[in-house]
Amino acid sequence: MSLDWIYTAISWILLRWHDLWDAIGIPDNFLGTSWDWVLAIVFLVVTVRVILFPVFVKQIKSQRAMQALQPKVKALQEKHKGDRETLQKEMMELYKTEKANPLMGCLPMFLQIPVFLGLFHTLRRLNPGNTQTTLYGWTDAEFKDATHATLFNAPLASKFGSTAQELAALGANSVTVKVVAGILVLIMMTTTYATSRQMILKTGWAEDPQQKMIQRLMLYGIPLSLLVSGSLFPIGVIIYWVTNNLFTLAQQQWVLRKFPPPQMAGKSGSSAKPSSAPAKKATGAAAKSPVQPGRSGGLFGRNKAQAAEPETPVVDTKSLAPRPGAKPVNPKKGARPASKPKG
Repeated sequence: MSLDWIYTAISWILLRWHDLWDAIGIPDNFLGTSWDWVLAIVFLVVTVRVILFPVFVKQIKSQRAMQALQPKVKALQEKHKGDRETLQKEMMELYKTEKANPLMGCLPMFLQIPVFLGLFHTLRRLNPGNTQTTLYGWTDAEFKDATHATLFNAPLASKFGSTAQELAALGANSVTVKVVAGILVLIMMTTTYATSRQMILKTGWAEDPQQKMIQRLMLYGIPLSLLVSGSLFPIGVIIYWVTNNLFTLAQQQWVLRKFPPPQMAGKSGSSAKPSSAPAKKATGAAAKSPVQPGRSGGLFGRNKAQAAEPETPVVDTKSLAPRPGAKPVNPKKGARPASKPKG
């Protein structure tokens, strides 16, 4: 399957942003950096993230649904402890019934892979010896300009693992490229770790073993893999990755504040539970000891616990009621004895 359509689409977005910054008159080669091309890569990220924002919202909703299912997942784990096959089958049925997708949390990342590959392929072509300068909508002038684009004097098409021949073709200094690329790789690893850690700290570790494994892979596995694979990425691709991570950090922070996960939203409710226990005890104490009317139970008013009505009457009114057929007794004269003693 040809990926030319991806390369053409990524090139079109990149070139349009470059034309915009070039028209505005962004300083060229300031601090050894071609800011028009660097900003074109940065705003390529912005364009892609805006397009994928609805998918990001679906990702958050899916994560909320998975969190709401955690009690049921835990119950299934207790029920089928030791029977992994049955547990997986029951959990798949639960996800299907509740319309929850455990893999939805990785969907935005998967959708960005074609963009990453498109930019990777495009920047790898930036070589002065490349004769195919007009592929994917590029003009010859744009290709030559991008070939000499730099970040702090390191070509955007160069990488930490560039060979001596590649660096010579780009007219780059080996030490400069390794320093710039090395720092960017470390920033890329750190921000990749930070994006996963931010989400896990806010939502907590998943109860589902499959989900927990995915969380651990994203938190530790991916950043460590970048230590090796990062040396193969052109500097322009690393700029894209770091910018994407920073955008993700800001976007996640906004979403988590505006739509907090159940664990965060339930903190206030859980803290209120212990305070209800003393109130119940106070109510029970008030039921055992009569309260004098008119006395205030606190500094500013009556104590609600003391003012509560007792559960059982203090005086048994049934025992004081006259028996059927008995003569009424005048309370002013007092009650007469039931029978006179015989002399």
